[in-house]
Amino acid sequence: MRKVMLYEPGDLRLIECEKPKAGKGEVLIKNEVSLTCGSDVKSYIRGYAKHTPPYNIGHECSGVVAEVGEGVTKFKVGDRVVAHNSAPCNECYYCKKGIHCMCENLITNQLKNGGFSEYQLIPEIIVKQNMFHIPDDMSFKQAALLEPFACAVYGVSEIPVEQGDYVAVNGCGPSGLMFIRLLYLKGARVIACDKSKVRLEAAKKLGAHDVINIEEVDDQVQAVKDLTPGKRGVDAAVEAAGSVKVWQMSINMVRPGGFALLYGGTKAGEELTVDTKLLHYSQITIKGLYHTTPLYVNQAFELLKMKVIDEKDFLYNEYKLENVKEALMNHHEGNVIKNYITYN
Repeated sequence: MRKVMLYEPGDLRLIECEKPKAGKGEVLIKNEVSLTCGSDVKSYIRGYAKHTPPYNIGHECSGVVAEVGEGVTKFKVGDRVVAHNSAPCNECYYCKKGIHCMCENLITNQLKNGGFSEYQLIPEIIVKQNMFHIPDDMSFKQAALLEPFACAVYGVSEIPVEQGDYVAVNGCGPSGLMFIRLLYLKGARVIACDKSKVRLEAAKKLGAHDVINIEEVDDQVQAVKDLTPGKRGVDAAVEAAGSVKVWQMSINMVRPGGFALLYGGTKAGEELTVDTKLLHYSQITIKGLYHTTPLYVNQAFELLKMKVIDEKDFLYNEYKLENVKEALMNHHEGNVIKNYITYN
């Protein structure tokens, strides 16, 4: 079979390898669709802080069961399925504390297979916890949005937002747009910030009340504050760009007693400096957020069934596996939300 591996930042290769076989409890999926993701783009361009190359790349995909291992009864050959890319052990300290995203033994399928691959071998623990039958009225492309959407669903659950609150979303890539949609449905007045006209148009379609093109303002923080009553600042800000500079701005644009969610991953080794006077006297809350948990994966899949978000708003250009580099760089340019890879 063919799959894509990253050997160094900028060195992405399509290689031939042996098709895996499904062992006990495992399921082999023949991919039908794989999606580009901002983290894939960052991995390709600059590397990934948590992994040392070479490693597999891609983690948003869906397909058809090609083989089931011993003991698998929930799925059979030919089933249309989607599997999230990870699952917790449910046994370590953090799992027992209910912080499943911090699992010490988190199984991440990307490192074994990668989503830019003709086949994926799904580990038993993911099969049991985070793999789903795709309904007949759901496309493979819609199902493949599961992983990023589950992260956004988890993120919004951590934001203390009430109806009528002002919330800024800084960065309107795929995850930022998912935050916007979910926050809108919770009754927030969303202020979307980005430099891409395509993404800002998508933000308005998905529920943003106000949009700010950051290339058209001198001070992004003040531009956001100017849209709030008394220019006091937003009740909450979401950073979805993966930049320490934007982390800082997100913190600075919240009102006293407000909340900043730092979602976008940054380069390894970068540090954030916070004004202690602001943190103390304004009593703001700053929260980092990583990945998701089975609870929110399940919630996200149910919301996908309901078409709370729709593939048509996120997926733009089709590519083949041999053209993954072009798909990633087109995503990086900001004129699309996501691209998708097909295998037939």
